Amino acid sequence: MKQMVMENHSSVSEFILMGLTEQPDLQCPLFVLFLVNYTATVVGNLTLMTLICLNSHLHTPMYFFILNLSFIDFCYSFVFTPKMLMGFVSEQNTISFTGCMTQLFFFCLFVNSECYVLTAMAYDRYVAICRPLLYTVVMSPRACCLLMLAAHLMGVSSAFVHTGCIIHLRFCGSKVINHYMCDTFPLLEISCGSNHANELVSSVSVAVVILLSGLIIISSYALIIVNIIYSSSSKGWSKAVSTCSSHIITVALFYGFGLLAHIKPSSSESVVQRKFFSVVYTFVLPLLNPLIYSLRNKDVKLAVKRILKRVTI
Repeated sequence: MKQMVMENHSSVSEFILMGLTEQPDLQCPLFVLFLVNYTATVVGNLTLMTLICLNSHLHTPMYFFILNLSFIDFCYSFVFTPKMLMGFVSEQNTISFTGCMTQLFFFCLFVNSECYVLTAMAYDRYVAICRPLLYTVVMSPRACCLLMLAAHLMGVSSAFVHTGCIIHLRFCGSKVINHYMCDTFPLLEISCGSNHANELVSSVSVAVVILLSGLIIISSYALIIVNIIYSSSSKGWSKAVSTCSSHIITVALFYGFGLLAHIKPSSSESVVQRKFFSVVYTFVLPLLNPLIYSLRNKDVKLAVKRILKRVTI
């Protein structure tokens, strides 16, 4: 990757990030807002990871996946926020070509990894509800570790493919990125020459991830619904809702705002909308995930009470 970056370094050495807004009066309030968001995201995900590690009753497949999800969101918060905060207080928000490609790589890595972790969580819920007698066998510690290893490896491979396509673009004109981060479409917009092949490969890479993970998630929940309908039990409905609601909310927010943020804009208004959806996607969701899995979860609340009891004794 470093070699490819050096090969394209002759075309442009750095980019200028326009950020969220050019209005000076909003820079300070936005700095405070995103600093609070950054702190809450780090503390929230770190707290949830600590609770899962320290409480033995949370050492189950479902919480193992939640641990991985929180770890991804925890790392994800370091990709954009520090640079964005610096942009609010600096006169010119620049980023080197290498730094831009690195940011894009880790963005793709964590986004793709989170897709596959959410997919594994959907499969886990399917086995728990539809195959409860085989749950401990199918979702063994070894199987869970292999699923997470596969999720992260596929995330890395997708990031290499996606970033490799952008690295091979030539940037010989404007170096101003109309965004607060190095993302695919803003970089494609300022590239020169024919980028059809690179755009096609990037689109196919994204489509494969979405279709593969989306198909497994939809199939898992379709089988869960069929199983509950045939069981004709109100208790079954209640159990399914209690065990799946947090995951469904997370999937809906992640895929919904993710797709809205990456729809290619056709006007200046669409660019503003894309920035808004990107903010929700990259800053709000990593903060909401630990809240979703803690406020709606009795086991996590019990873990918090146990930790507080230990501290106060």
